[in-house]
Amino acid sequence: MTQTPKSIAIIGSGLVGSLLAIYLKKKGHRITVFDRRADIRKTEFSGRSINLAMSNRGWNALREAGIEAEIKEIAIPLDKRAMHVIDKPLYFQKYGKEGEAIWSISRGILNRRMIDIAETAGVNFRFEEKVWDVNLPETKLYTGETEKGEWSEYDFDMIFGCDGAFSRVRHKMQRRSRFDYSQKFIDVGYKELSILPNSDGTHKLDKNSFHIWPRGKFMFIAMPNLDGSFTCTLFMPFEGEVSFESITTKSDAKIFFRTYFPNVQNDIDNLIEDFFKNPTSAMVTMKCYPWTYWDKVALVGDSAHAVVPFYGQGMNAGFEDIFVLNQKMNQYGDDWDRIFQEYQKDRKPNADAIAELSYRNFVEMSSKTADPMFLLQKKIEKLFAAKYPDKWIPAYSRVTFSDKPYAEALAEGDAQEAIMQQIMLLPDIEKNWDSDTVEKRILELLET
Repeated sequence: MTQTPKSIAIIGSGLVGSLLAIYLKKKGHRITVFDRRADIRKTEFSGRSINLAMSNRGWNALREAGIEAEIKEIAIPLDKRAMHVIDKPLYFQKYGKEGEAIWSISRGILNRRMIDIAETAGVNFRFEEKVWDVNLPETKLYTGETEKGEWSEYDFDMIFGCDGAFSRVRHKMQRRSRFDYSQKFIDVGYKELSILPNSDGTHKLDKNSFHIWPRGKFMFIAMPNLDGSFTCTLFMPFEGEVSFESITTKSDAKIFFRTYFPNVQNDIDNLIEDFFKNPTSAMVTMKCYPWTYWDKVALVGDSAHAVVPFYGQGMNAGFEDIFVLNQKMNQYGDDWDRIFQEYQKDRKPNADAIAELSYRNFVEMSSKTADPMFLLQKKIEKLFAAKYPDKWIPAYSRVTFSDKPYAEALAEGDAQEAIMQQIMLLPDIEKNWDSDTVEKRILELLET
């Protein structure tokens, strides 16, 4: 269904803001994107990124926008995890069925490409222009150098807040009656580090794996880049015995890396330099509702539902917001009130579900992936899923390699976990894990 062209402001030129701009421009709207930051295409990356893991939901949204092939050129497929466990040889865990992979992509490189695509389509970007206030009923924006200085006023027909977990647009919506809002920080922070390429430009580690070093209360991950380097992230408590607070000197850092990550010794100098150069960032889960104001203002992506990054779904969930919003626009044309109502009703339960799944995966990746009983449980599940693929789809596959709702993945995952808790209590499960008895019992429990 066609739409009457409107003058639309998008606050935030990040991944969600730039993709939404591409979608809305295709619908014939006049789009202006405001961002308080400088143009990312003209600045160095900030040292606070986690490489993105693009999966089905993200690709669906890019395909619909007609840019999937172009973005795949700057991504690397990862079909497995590479587990670096202390006192064990390196081992690999396949992600899904043959051909299923997540794609490693640099946030900065992707963002630059998306802004280029949007600008070529005719989107107007206004960088280093800070939005200080929003008049919701009249869809006016106020920008200026400082909060106390002179402001410029802009009039729009509609405004979309794509300005992240600490959104200025949402902040204004929060002041309205019956607006629910909560935020929860975890006591773990993250720091971006890097592993450099070999002298011939090749990768030092397997380039088609997502590398994980689980160490209980902290962990290290590495994802490949096109230039042969890896963007690494160290997740660790802010305070405590092994924490960001406890590493204050280069000598502390050297002992830390040598003790816990012996197989990255070749890059220790570079890792230590990054450790002290790059900031330590916090992670927050943010929930709110409603996501829309009348038929005039809507929140999309992290401004509506920030999640911790442990399922690799933050960007994918934001892109899926846009995909669903686009479906509603195709369905209801100029009825923006209905578009917004159905968009938020559809997405809110799924946003809450991926927030829960992401938090659980943090617990799983940091502590359980080195636990023998947890690994045995996963082995039983994998064997059963291979034999009965229609009866048992792992939660990770439901989230990552499917476009079924996140809420469905959470509910199915909970049901499977309840079954597995009973299976793990069977006598001599360590010896009999691959027996007919176990298989039969899972089938019985699935029937009840």
